Amino acid sequence: MKTDTHFAFFDEGSKKEIRRAIIKAVAIPGYQVPFASREMPIARGWGTGGLQITLSIIGKSDVLKVIDQGADESVNAVSIKKLVHDTTGVELTEQTEEASLIQSRHRIPEVALTKDQIIVLQVPMPEPLRPVEASELKTKTMHAENDYSGAWLMLFEQIMKYGKTATAADHPVYVNDRYVMAPSPIPRFDNSKLHESEALILLGAGREKKIYAVPPYTNVESLAFDDYPFTVEAFEDKHCHICNSTDVFLDELIDPQTGETIHQCNDTSFCMDQLNKKVEEEAQKSYV
Repeated sequence: MKTDTHFAFFDEGSKKEIRRAIIKAVAIPGYQVPFASREMPIARGWGTGGLQITLSIIGKSDVLKVIDQGADESVNAVSIKKLVHDTTGVELTEQTEEASLIQSRHRIPEVALTKDQIIVLQVPMPEPLRPVEASELKTKTMHAENDYSGAWLMLFEQIMKYGKTATAADHPVYVNDRYVMAPSPIPRFDNSKLHESEALILLGAGREKKIYAVPPYTNVESLAFDDYPFTVEAFEDKHCHICNSTDVFLDELIDPQTGETIHQCNDTSFCMDQLNKKVEEEAQKSYV
Protein backbone atom coordinates (compact mmCIF):
# COMPACT_ATOMS: atom_id res chain seq x y z
CA MET A 1 0.00 0.00 0.00
CA LYS A 2 1.26 3.47 -0.83
CA THR A 3 2.03 5.69 2.17
CA ASP A 4 1.83 9.08 0.43
CA THR A 5 -1.98 9.12 0.42
CA HIS A 6 -4.77 8.69 2.97
CA PHE A 7 -6.13 5.20 3.47
CA ALA A 8 -8.64 4.69 0.65
CA PHE A 9 -7.52 7.94 -1.03
CA PHE A 10 -9.96 10.30 0.72
CA ASP A 11 -9.38 12.27 3.89
CA GLU A 12 -11.57 11.26 6.84
CA GLY A 13 -13.82 14.31 6.50
CA SER A 14 -14.71 13.41 2.93
CA LYS A 15 -15.40 9.79 3.85
CA LYS A 16 -17.64 10.82 6.74
CA GLU A 17 -19.68 13.12 4.51
CA ILE A 18 -20.23 10.36 1.95
CA ARG A 19 -21.07 7.85 4.70
CA ARG A 20 -23.72 10.22 6.06
CA ALA A 21 -25.30 10.35 2.60
CA ILE A 22 -25.18 6.54 2.45
CA ILE A 23 -26.88 6.22 5.84
CA LYS A 24 -29.68 8.53 4.72
CA ALA A 25 -30.04 6.60 1.47
CA VAL A 26 -30.34 3.31 3.36
CA ALA A 27 -32.92 4.85 5.70
CA ILE A 28 -35.06 6.03 2.75
CA PRO A 29 -34.92 3.22 0.15
CA GLY A 30 -34.88 4.46 -3.44
CA TYR A 31 -34.51 8.14 -2.51
CA GLN A 32 -31.72 10.04 -4.27
CA VAL A 33 -29.51 11.72 -1.67
CA PRO A 34 -27.37 14.60 -2.97
CA PHE A 35 -23.72 14.61 -1.93
CA ALA A 36 -20.59 16.64 -2.59
CA SER A 37 -19.04 14.51 -5.33
CA ARG A 38 -15.24 14.71 -5.12
CA GLU A 39 -12.69 15.09 -7.86
CA MET A 40 -11.19 11.71 -8.69
CA PRO A 41 -8.10 10.54 -10.58
CA ILE A 42 -10.44 9.04 -13.18
CA ALA A 43 -12.83 10.89 -15.47
CA ARG A 44 -16.47 11.39 -14.52
CA GLY A 45 -18.56 8.86 -16.35
CA TRP A 46 -16.11 6.05 -15.63
CA GLY A 47 -17.60 5.04 -12.29
CA THR A 48 -16.61 7.88 -9.96
CA GLY A 49 -19.88 7.67 -8.02
CA GLY A 50 -19.51 3.99 -7.24
CA LEU A 51 -15.80 4.41 -6.58
CA GLN A 52 -16.42 7.18 -4.03
CA ILE A 53 -18.84 4.91 -2.16
CA THR A 54 -16.36 2.02 -2.24
CA LEU A 55 -13.48 4.16 -0.98
CA SER A 56 -15.66 5.58 1.81
CA ILE A 57 -16.85 2.26 3.24
CA ILE A 58 -13.98 -0.13 2.55
CA GLY A 59 -11.97 -1.45 5.50
CA LYS A 60 -8.63 -3.20 5.81
CA SER A 61 -10.30 -6.59 6.30
CA ASP A 62 -12.52 -6.32 3.21
CA VAL A 63 -12.10 -8.46 0.11
CA LEU A 64 -12.85 -6.55 -3.09
CA LYS A 65 -14.23 -7.69 -6.43
CA VAL A 66 -14.75 -5.26 -9.32
CA ILE A 67 -16.59 -6.15 -12.52
CA ASP A 68 -17.49 -4.27 -15.67
CA GLN A 69 -20.44 -5.64 -17.65
CA GLY A 70 -19.76 -9.07 -16.18
CA ALA A 71 -15.99 -9.09 -16.75
CA ASP A 72 -13.26 -8.89 -14.11
CA GLU A 73 -10.53 -8.10 -16.62
CA SER A 74 -11.94 -5.08 -18.51
CA VAL A 75 -10.08 -1.75 -18.52
CA ASN A 76 -12.64 -0.11 -16.23
CA ALA A 77 -12.58 -2.93 -13.69
CA VAL A 78 -8.79 -3.29 -13.69
CA SER A 79 -8.23 0.46 -13.29
CA ILE A 80 -10.65 0.76 -10.37
CA LYS A 81 -9.18 -2.32 -8.66
CA LYS A 82 -5.68 -0.89 -9.00
CA LEU A 83 -6.63 2.45 -7.48
CA VAL A 84 -8.42 0.86 -4.53
CA HIS A 85 -5.67 -1.68 -3.94
CA ASP A 86 -2.89 0.92 -4.20
CA THR A 87 -4.53 3.11 -1.57
CA THR A 88 -5.78 0.39 0.81
CA GLY A 89 -3.80 -2.80 0.28
CA VAL A 90 -7.00 -4.85 0.60
CA GLU A 91 -7.24 -8.34 -0.81
CA LEU A 92 -8.65 -8.67 -4.33
CA THR A 93 -10.66 -11.57 -5.70
CA GLU A 94 -12.54 -12.62 -8.81
CA GLN A 95 -14.72 -15.05 -6.85
CA THR A 96 -18.12 -13.57 -5.99
CA GLU A 97 -18.50 -15.79 -2.92
CA GLU A 98 -15.18 -14.58 -1.46
CA ALA A 99 -15.89 -10.84 -1.81
CA SER A 100 -17.26 -8.76 1.04
CA LEU A 101 -17.48 -5.70 -1.22
CA ILE A 102 -18.35 -5.78 -4.92
CA GLN A 103 -18.28 -2.80 -7.25
CA SER A 104 -20.02 -3.34 -10.56
CA ARG A 105 -20.83 -1.60 -13.79
CA HIS A 106 -23.99 -2.78 -15.57
CA ARG A 107 -24.33 -6.23 -13.95
CA ILE A 108 -25.27 -8.03 -10.77
CA PRO A 109 -23.33 -11.31 -10.44
CA GLU A 110 -25.06 -14.59 -11.25
CA VAL A 111 -24.15 -16.04 -7.85
CA ALA A 112 -26.72 -15.01 -5.26
CA LEU A 113 -25.33 -12.41 -2.87
CA THR A 114 -25.49 -12.84 0.91
CA LYS A 115 -26.16 -10.72 3.98
CA ASP A 116 -22.42 -10.41 4.55
CA GLN A 117 -21.87 -8.63 1.23
CA ILE A 118 -22.34 -5.13 -0.16
CA ILE A 119 -22.64 -4.43 -3.87
CA VAL A 120 -21.97 -0.94 -5.24
CA LEU A 121 -23.44 -0.13 -8.64
CA GLN A 122 -22.02 2.59 -10.88
CA VAL A 123 -24.76 4.90 -12.19
CA PRO A 124 -24.54 7.32 -15.13
CA MET A 125 -28.09 8.73 -14.79
CA PRO A 126 -29.82 8.30 -11.42
CA GLU A 127 -33.04 10.17 -12.27
CA PRO A 128 -35.68 7.81 -13.75
CA LEU A 129 -37.88 10.78 -14.70
CA ARG A 130 -35.18 12.58 -16.69
CA PRO A 131 -36.38 11.24 -20.08
CA VAL A 132 -39.71 13.02 -19.53
CA GLU A 133 -38.64 16.02 -17.43
CA ALA A 134 -35.45 18.05 -17.82
CA SER A 135 -35.90 20.20 -14.71
CA GLU A 136 -34.29 18.90 -11.51
CA LEU A 137 -36.66 21.00 -9.42
CA LYS A 138 -39.68 19.50 -11.12
CA THR A 139 -38.46 15.91 -10.81
CA LYS A 140 -37.85 16.47 -7.10
CA THR A 141 -41.40 17.77 -6.77
CA MET A 142 -42.76 14.79 -8.67
CA HIS A 143 -40.94 12.38 -6.34
CA ALA A 144 -42.21 14.28 -3.28
CA GLU A 145 -45.78 14.13 -4.57
CA ASN A 146 -45.46 10.48 -5.60
CA ASP A 147 -46.31 11.59 -9.14
CA TYR A 148 -44.88 9.01 -11.52
CA SER A 149 -47.26 9.54 -14.40
CA GLY A 150 -44.26 10.54 -16.55
CA ALA A 151 -42.58 7.15 -16.00
CA TRP A 152 -45.80 5.32 -16.85
CA LEU A 153 -46.26 7.52 -19.93
CA MET A 154 -42.75 6.64 -21.11
CA LEU A 155 -43.57 2.92 -20.93
CA PHE A 156 -46.96 3.49 -22.57
CA GLU A 157 -45.36 5.29 -25.50
CA GLN A 158 -42.94 2.38 -25.97
CA ILE A 159 -45.85 -0.04 -26.11
CA MET A 160 -47.67 2.13 -28.65
CA LYS A 161 -44.57 2.33 -30.83
CA TYR A 162 -43.07 -1.15 -30.47
CA GLY A 163 -45.90 -3.28 -29.11
CA LYS A 164 -43.97 -3.83 -25.88
CA THR A 165 -41.82 -1.97 -23.39
CA ALA A 166 -38.43 -1.36 -25.01
CA THR A 167 -36.11 -0.63 -22.10
CA ALA A 168 -33.13 -2.85 -22.87
CA ALA A 169 -31.53 -1.86 -19.56
CA ASP A 170 -32.15 0.46 -16.61
CA HIS A 171 -35.86 -0.44 -16.51
CA PRO A 172 -37.38 1.66 -13.68
CA VAL A 173 -38.38 -0.06 -10.46
CA TYR A 174 -40.73 0.79 -7.60
CA VAL A 175 -38.89 0.57 -4.28
CA ASN A 176 -40.53 -0.12 -0.94
CA ASP A 177 -43.93 0.93 -2.40
CA ARG A 178 -42.76 4.55 -2.46
CA TYR A 179 -40.01 5.72 -4.85
CA VAL A 180 -39.51 4.96 -8.51
CA MET A 181 -35.80 4.33 -8.98
CA ALA A 182 -33.31 3.88 -11.81
CA PRO A 183 -31.56 0.57 -11.06
CA SER A 184 -28.45 1.59 -13.06
CA PRO A 185 -28.00 0.16 -16.57
CA ILE A 186 -28.31 -3.45 -15.46
CA PRO A 187 -30.17 -5.64 -17.96
CA ARG A 188 -33.82 -6.42 -17.27
CA PHE A 189 -32.59 -9.92 -16.44
CA ASP A 190 -31.01 -8.55 -13.24
CA ASN A 191 -33.99 -6.54 -11.96
CA SER A 192 -35.34 -9.50 -10.00
CA LYS A 193 -32.06 -9.70 -8.08
CA LEU A 194 -32.88 -6.36 -6.46
CA HIS A 195 -36.05 -7.73 -4.86
CA GLU A 196 -35.57 -8.99 -1.29
CA SER A 197 -31.80 -9.07 -1.81
CA GLU A 198 -29.88 -10.29 1.21
CA ALA A 199 -27.01 -7.96 0.34
CA LEU A 200 -27.04 -4.19 0.77
CA ILE A 201 -27.19 -2.48 -2.64
CA LEU A 202 -25.64 1.00 -2.92
CA LEU A 203 -25.81 3.10 -6.08
CA GLY A 204 -23.62 6.11 -6.83
CA ALA A 205 -23.65 8.72 -9.58
CA GLY A 206 -20.56 10.92 -9.40
CA ARG A 207 -21.35 13.28 -12.25
CA GLU A 208 -24.95 13.76 -11.04
CA LYS A 209 -23.86 13.87 -7.38
CA LYS A 210 -26.43 11.39 -6.09
CA ILE A 211 -26.32 8.34 -3.82
CA TYR A 212 -29.23 5.98 -3.27
CA ALA A 213 -29.74 2.49 -1.88
CA VAL A 214 -31.81 -0.67 -1.65
CA PRO A 215 -31.46 -2.09 1.89
CA PRO A 216 -31.57 -5.86 2.44
CA TYR A 217 -34.97 -7.56 2.17
CA THR A 218 -36.63 -4.59 0.48
CA ASN A 219 -39.58 -4.97 -1.87
CA VAL A 220 -38.57 -3.96 -5.41
CA GLU A 221 -40.99 -4.24 -8.36
CA SER A 222 -40.29 -3.49 -12.00
CA LEU A 223 -42.78 -1.03 -13.46
CA ALA A 224 -45.24 -2.79 -15.74
CA PHE A 225 -48.88 -2.66 -16.83
CA ASP A 226 -51.19 -5.53 -15.91
CA ASP A 227 -51.88 -6.34 -19.57
CA TYR A 228 -48.21 -5.88 -20.55
CA PRO A 229 -46.31 -7.64 -17.76
CA PHE A 230 -42.61 -7.12 -17.21
CA THR A 231 -40.46 -9.57 -19.15
CA VAL A 232 -36.72 -10.22 -19.20
CA GLU A 233 -34.30 -11.17 -21.94
CA ALA A 234 -35.17 -14.62 -23.26
CA PHE A 235 -32.49 -17.31 -23.58
CA GLU A 236 -34.73 -20.35 -24.10
CA ASP A 237 -32.92 -23.30 -25.63
CA LYS A 238 -29.65 -21.35 -25.38
CA HIS A 239 -26.59 -22.34 -23.39
CA CYS A 240 -23.05 -21.12 -22.84
CA HIS A 241 -20.70 -22.67 -25.39
CA ILE A 242 -17.92 -22.79 -22.76
CA CYS A 243 -19.56 -24.15 -19.60
CA ASN A 244 -23.01 -25.22 -20.90
CA SER A 245 -24.81 -23.05 -18.32
CA THR A 246 -28.44 -22.07 -18.84
CA ASP A 247 -30.73 -19.69 -16.91
CA VAL A 248 -27.99 -17.03 -16.87
CA PHE A 249 -27.48 -13.82 -18.82
CA LEU A 250 -25.77 -14.76 -22.09
CA ASP A 251 -23.83 -12.69 -24.60
CA GLU A 252 -24.48 -13.38 -28.28
CA LEU A 253 -21.26 -13.81 -30.26
CA ILE A 254 -20.17 -14.89 -33.72
CA ASP A 255 -17.86 -17.87 -33.92
CA PRO A 256 -14.88 -16.58 -35.96
CA GLN A 257 -14.23 -20.04 -37.39
CA THR A 258 -17.73 -21.06 -38.44
CA GLY A 259 -19.52 -17.72 -38.63
CA GLU A 260 -22.36 -19.20 -36.58
CA THR A 261 -24.05 -17.50 -33.63
CA ILE A 262 -22.89 -18.78 -30.25
CA HIS A 263 -23.66 -17.76 -26.67
CA GLN A 264 -21.41 -17.22 -23.69
CA CYS A 265 -21.90 -16.37 -20.02
CA ASN A 266 -21.70 -12.64 -19.49
CA ASP A 267 -20.40 -13.23 -15.95
CA THR A 268 -16.87 -14.43 -16.74
CA SER A 269 -15.87 -15.62 -13.26
CA PHE A 270 -19.13 -17.58 -12.94
CA CYS A 271 -18.42 -19.19 -16.31
CA MET A 272 -14.91 -20.26 -15.29
CA ASP A 273 -16.19 -21.63 -11.98
CA GLN A 274 -18.82 -23.73 -13.75
CA LEU A 275 -16.27 -24.99 -16.25
CA ASN A 276 -13.82 -25.95 -13.49
CA LYS A 277 -16.58 -27.79 -11.63
CA LYS A 278 -17.42 -29.78 -14.75
CA VAL A 279 -13.77 -30.62 -15.32
CA GLU A 280 -13.43 -31.82 -11.71
CA GLU A 281 -16.60 -33.90 -12.01
CA GLU A 282 -15.34 -35.53 -15.21
CA ALA A 283 -11.98 -36.20 -13.58
CA GLN A 284 -13.67 -37.88 -10.61
CA LYS A 285 -15.79 -40.02 -12.91
CA SER A 286 -12.70 -41.08 -14.83
CA TYR A 287 -10.88 -41.92 -11.59
CA VAL A 288 -13.76 -44.04 -10.35
